[in-house]
Amino acid sequence: MSAAAVEHPCDDEPEPMLVTANHLTEQLPGYRVEIIGGVITVAPPPDGPHANALTTLMIPFLAAGLHNDETRVLQAIGLWLPGGPEDYAIPDLAVVDADFDEHLIENNCYDPAVFRLVLEVTSSNYNNDLRNKVTSYAEAKVPAYVIVDRRHSRIHVLTVPAGGTYDSHQIYAPGQTVTLPESIGAEVTLDVAALVKAGRPRG
Repeated sequence: MSAAAVEHPCDDEPEPMLVTANHLTEQLPGYRVEIIGGVITVAPPPDGPHANALTTLMIPFLAAGLHNDETRVLQAIGLWLPGGPEDYAIPDLAVVDADFDEHLIENNCYDPAVFRLVLEVTSSNYNNDLRNKVTSYAEAKVPAYVIVDRRHSRIHVLTVPAGGTYDSHQIYAPGQTVTLPESIGAEVTLDVAALVKAGRPRG
């Protein structure tokens, strides 16, 4: 999804950034509005191959039994971020504790402590996923962050959050498989070639 920064309205008493973000969400149905590092970003609806890659990704998570009494596999669930007073993100996919709904913080966003893994499938905003969100998710201490980088046909797996980064950053190419950390609740293996193919636009 391509993301564009949105500037704060300029008046004597500007409205809170969260209010601006919610107004944009109402005005732009289907778009994803987030506040990352104190900056509002707006991403248009994903293309078909993005959605195809996301569904293809869900299959091994569901097959591993992660949508159960202990964990849930969810798309587009809000994650409240500690990096700023109004920061939040909406990852494409997440594995969360099953009692996540008891940990609502604000604005339909949940405590990062319930997130075991977040996953993003890139579009033209790949720099946001590979930079700003790395910092934000690491600061939130999300144990694992997976990026399906459609632009470069590879998968990034980031683990061991430390400050504003991850101590481990592994990159996988087509022909390889990715085994995710069992700390998410089960062993999940991803086929890089299949995911790259699912997310590739035709033509």
